[in-house]
Amino acid sequence: MTTATTPGADASHAEHRADVHPNLALLVIASAQLMVVLDATIVNIALPHIRTALHFSGFAQLSWVLNAYTLVFGGLLLLGGRAGDLFGRRRMFMIGVLIFALASLAGGFAWDKGWLLAMRALQGVGGAIASPTALSLVTTTFKEGPDRNRAFGVYAAVSGAGAAIGLILGGVLTDYLSWRWVLFVNAPIGVGIAIATPFVLAESTRASGRFALTDAVTSTLGMAALVYGFIHAATNGWSNVTTLGSFVAAVVLLVTFVFMQSRSAQPLMPLRIFVNRTRVGAYVVMLIIGAAVFAMFYFLTQYVQNVMHFSPVRAGLAFLPVSATIIVVAQVVSRIMPRIEPKLLIAGGTVFGGLGLYNLSRLTVDSSYVGHVLPSIVLIAIGMGSIFVPITLAAVAEIDRQDTGIASAMLNVGQQVGGTIGLASLVTVASHASSSYFNGHKATEQGPVLAAQVFTHGADAAFLVGSIFMIVGLGAALLLIKVRPNVDAQAAPGPPA
Repeated sequence: MTTATTPGADASHAEHRADVHPNLALLVIASAQLMVVLDATIVNIALPHIRTALHFSGFAQLSWVLNAYTLVFGGLLLLGGRAGDLFGRRRMFMIGVLIFALASLAGGFAWDKGWLLAMRALQGVGGAIASPTALSLVTTTFKEGPDRNRAFGVYAAVSGAGAAIGLILGGVLTDYLSWRWVLFVNAPIGVGIAIATPFVLAESTRASGRFALTDAVTSTLGMAALVYGFIHAATNGWSNVTTLGSFVAAVVLLVTFVFMQSRSAQPLMPLRIFVNRTRVGAYVVMLIIGAAVFAMFYFLTQYVQNVMHFSPVRAGLAFLPVSATIIVVAQVVSRIMPRIEPKLLIAGGTVFGGLGLYNLSRLTVDSSYVGHVLPSIVLIAIGMGSIFVPITLAAVAEIDRQDTGIASAMLNVGQQVGGTIGLASLVTVASHASSSYFNGHKATEQGPVLAAQVFTHGADAAFLVGSIFMIVGLGAALLLIKVRPNVDAQAAPGPPA
């Protein structure tokens, strides 16, 4: 799911381009969104090859390939939307796309893991600028009514299809070329988008206000310290001085960020949006969904390749039922929402997701795809499809018009931050479980068999804790979310993906 900062609907008519075919403008915007969205899954499929090529050791180090991107992307997403408002959406859109493309190109040439992680973080900067400005450009390019609705529909479809395309493309590129091509592929696409943009999109009117760079950097550093603390604990223990220092730094920085927002006349994250308990419930559930699903993809893409010995292409195809199920279930849910209370749909989604994760926690080295993996990921996909549409509505329930954009954008921030922190914490769980299993069995088992069993035992522990996360999400949905079932789902300001 990708929901970016959504601008107000009252864009100036002067910003709409009458001299360019709207389909060309939509093609450019949708292509940029597709490039950003597919990045997560396209890299996931390549993780086993990246680990071997750049000598990553264990769960903890390898998880930074994902976390370096999602941490920066989620941390700077609101700032990216603010930058588009202040400096011009078309200008910032081009800058974001070029940063993303050039960082991808440089990352493809990585000679060691430090360089790759630095370029992944720079990709996050580009994505955080490009994604919210892309959605804003839909509003400023298309007039309110059928044209804008159609454009939002295409944007949402691209956001939803990006994961599936990334799975297939990642498998093909890794299998037939190299893992480096999952990064190289972004470069020509991004440069082409940047060249075409001035010809098909008009510049938006600049707003006045505070940029809030200090706010964004403070919150991002705080989250980085928190994630580093979890991952460092995986290999060095909870009582290690560096581990404890990271958690202390995280608390200080995040508390400072909240204090800054409470005192600012133009906060990056207005604290008033958290007054409504339904909205808080929506953010909590989305945080948990991000945590559980990011971890599911991280561990399961490696399991099917390292333990079940799937090729990268076959691994990509193995996850297509997830995307297909989400699309079908989301369509069904959008039709029954007028008759069923949204919190029940969200709660039901957490139950399905929890059951799927619990079933994955029972994987063994001899489990089959059809008999075990497929039913589990379909259950998780049913849960995700049940949640995405009603949770968008819950996030903007009873919100003032001027806060609809920030309220919906916080869903994406919650998902990215939840994915980053959740993956870090579950990697810690998996690392400890794997170490314990290895120490208990190294005297009687060895070689590839032991390696497969060690990985599977660690992944099982992570899936089990992920299922417990879903129980927390169930409680948040039932206790906090309260939205009338007859509310029109179209009231949500951004397209559900």
